Amino acid sequence: MAISDTYSESDAGHGRVESRRCVVSSQIDWLEQRPQWCGLTNIAMIEETRDINGKISCDRRVFISSLPANARQIATAVRAHWAIENTLHWTLDVVFNEDQSRVRKDHAPQNMAIVRHVVLNMLDTAKKQFKGIGVKALRKKAGWGNENLRLILMKNF
Repeated sequence: MAISDTYSESDAGHGRVESRRCVVSSQIDWLEQRPQWCGLTNIAMIEETRDINGKISCDRRVFISSLPANARQIATAVRAHWAIENTLHWTLDVVFNEDQSRVRKDHAPQNMAIVRHVVLNMLDTAKKQFKGIGVKALRKKAGWGNENLRLILMKNF
């Protein structure tokens, strides 16, 4: 497979040294599923190496992409996606204590996840009206009185 572009970066912080390398190839004629992915132009591999106090780990992930064969652009898009995912999960855990949920039966976990996402979006939208209050405090405020709850709901409908 011919390599179209590569990009590497590294940084240190929080007691670890992390390096990332992105390799992109536009040579995808061998990929049997290619017709199933509209606009598919290349395949990319991201290799992450972490050194945490002398313990080294390596992780490789492969992506298909419709972006141009620009390794830096693809690496940036992948990191941005994970930053959003990590922020969302952290917020759900802080605001709703999601990691402690004991909902396990049938479709209940998926249903509760949808409810949490909807409520988080509603609180985020209403947050602008309540200056200086975070989402967690705003959720508590909604439970303390119908007037606050009404203001939050009205901001969303």
